[in-house]
Amino acid sequence: MTKEIYFLEMDSPVGPLTIVGTVDDGLCDVEFGKMDDVSDDLVKWLKKHFGNITLKESIDLFLPYVQAFENYFSGSGKGAFDHLKIDVHGTPFQKKVWNELLKIEYGTTKTYKEVAEAIGSPKAVRAVGTAIGHNPLPIIIPCHRVINTNGKLGGFTGGLDKKVKLLEIENICTL
Repeated sequence: MTKEIYFLEMDSPVGPLTIVGTVDDGLCDVEFGKMDDVSDDLVKWLKKHFGNITLKESIDLFLPYVQAFENYFSGSGKGAFDHLKIDVHGTPFQKKVWNELLKIEYGTTKTYKEVAEAIGSPKAVRAVGTAIGHNPLPIIIPCHRVINTNGKLGGFTGGLDKKVKLLEIENICTL
């Protein structure tokens, strides 16, 4: 059976975003970039998690998501994504890390070490970083709010410039 997957490109203060999801299960992926730039890796990821797929553009399906992103980017985004349906795909460990990230409040940060301790794996700081790097829903699952213990930003899949911009939107001071 072929799964219908939908996408929409949208502009944002951190550059173009491609948002991806299904009618029944909700948003499953957010990519930094236009579909033409991200499609190869995205299709591989989708096939891994959904099997046979057809990929179609949709505006109507994503209107609530676009509105939530616009609220977030306008600076009034505390809780902007709380009501949205998301469909998270990853390993049990990754999901454990990502669920912990959802607990980081808007406008605050945690360190990789604090996340590792919070999930009961205090020695798994690098594994936590790897899981964060595979977050399929950046911004919604706020991996940009995780920093190094020394206060430095650490990495970010979308690029440090995007992490800085997201932290600035939330009025979090950056180094």
